[in-house]
Amino acid sequence: MFKVLCKCLLWLSLPFWATAQATSVVFLNPGNSTEIFWVSYSQFMQAAARDLGMDLHILYAERNPQNTLDQARELFQAATKPDYLILVNEQYIAPQILRLSQGSGIKLFIVNSPLTEDQRELIGQSQHSYSDWMGSMVGNDEEAGYRMLKELLRKHGPVPEGQSIDLLAFSGLKVTPSAQLREQGLRRALAEHPQVHLRQLVYGEWSRERAYRQAEQLLRRYPQTQLVWSANDEMALGAMRAARELGRKPGVDLLFSGVNSSPEALQALIDGQLSVLVAGHFTLGGWAMVALHDDAQGLDAKRLGGPDWQLSLFQSLTLTQAQQLLRMGDQVGAKVDFRKLSAQGKPDSYRYPFGLQLLLR
Repeated sequence: MFKVLCKCLLWLSLPFWATAQATSVVFLNPGNSTEIFWVSYSQFMQAAARDLGMDLHILYAERNPQNTLDQARELFQAATKPDYLILVNEQYIAPQILRLSQGSGIKLFIVNSPLTEDQRELIGQSQHSYSDWMGSMVGNDEEAGYRMLKELLRKHGPVPEGQSIDLLAFSGLKVTPSAQLREQGLRRALAEHPQVHLRQLVYGEWSRERAYRQAEQLLRRYPQTQLVWSANDEMALGAMRAARELGRKPGVDLLFSGVNSSPEALQALIDGQLSVLVAGHFTLGGWAMVALHDDAQGLDAKRLGGPDWQLSLFQSLTLTQAQQLLRMGDQVGAKVDFRKLSAQGKPDSYRYPFGLQLLLR
């Protein structure tokens, strides 16, 4: 089981990497230590670390960005520091951490939520040098949002000419880049399908309970709704509960989509209640560990398609794939030979083949 640490970092007086010979990494996990997505994300990272012979420590922010800042500050001020720090630009926190990192000697790498264009521009105009910021690795969240609606419409079938179809949408936390990008993908798909009428988009903030309460009101307000788009699986499951309580039948007269691959969401897809489930980005942290391993070996990220990778990780799961992931449980990382993915000894033309296909074989 991976190491779970609270925001109190008094243990830094004798950090885990103080005597370690292996490359040391700390991941500032923005989620809760009980949150299925972020726990599975961390488990996949730990599988990669073990395979690659790296030391990985994970600090949970418990959904509080101030905790992340406190954790980063103590890391940068510690007498003995890790080699790498992996962070997420959750609630636009990355530039603050970059500023705190100056002079620390720790290399920084961003995953999942990238810097926004505005943030990149401000950093580029800054008088400070962020030489320890080495790059990023993200999925294509805009594509995920786009693909969800396209798949929902495919499952629904053609809309007769002159008729329309009502849609409700549940986005994530408004100040999270990944939520905004998924929403942009939704709107791109809507522009291609004017017969789809978006009745209302609300911010469920990734929460099942919040989406449940919102869906109770929205489904009463818009009783003709036939499609529900959700930016994660938790919100989809909350909205599905509200629908059932109102006498609707998920997967029959009301089609739902979601992102992520929690066991409950996988089972809902298998059972036919969830019509579309897009997944794959829980692997990002594990793939990032491969890139950091190769950087520590002196390999040039530019040769490998970096230092800023955008990976096409999201895919709409089939029933067979959902069943495979469900059977794997928390051993999903055991299916991957991370050492084999390293660019060490590979030709200059080599590119990382990261994706769910490495797990679902």
